[in-house]
Amino acid sequence: MRALLQPQAEDFDLAAVLHALGDPVRLELLRRLAADGETTCSPEGMAVPRSTLSNHWRILREAGVTATRVHGKTRLVTLRRDELDARFPHLLGAVLGEFAHPAPAAPAPGPAASAPAASAPAGPA
Repeated sequence: MRALLQPQAEDFDLAAVLHALGDPVRLELLRRLAADGETTCSPEGMAVPRSTLSNHWRILREAGVTATRVHGKTRLVTLRRDELDARFPHLLGAVLGEFAHPAPAAPAPGPAASAPAASAPAGPA
């Protein structure tokens, strides 16, 4: 079996990490890893072909977002949270919505600029 490309933390590239996090399927895989911890490369409940999942896992691994270890015939995937947080502080928290706060409400519009009221004639002059 050939060795899996897994960059060292100091070699993480922000553009590659953002690309890896920019796909909805990979983002769901990331959320599951963050919630459940280590998983196999074929998690339950994903309506994606195994070949497609394999490609998504490769992109995440090669960007440094995940680490994969081989255990017998099984590949186990983990999130490299500590290394990513050290290299790009708060990135994963922001992507995972851990720091999500409701957006501040837009300021209420000020009073409408009203045209000066036309004064009615006060009566006979």
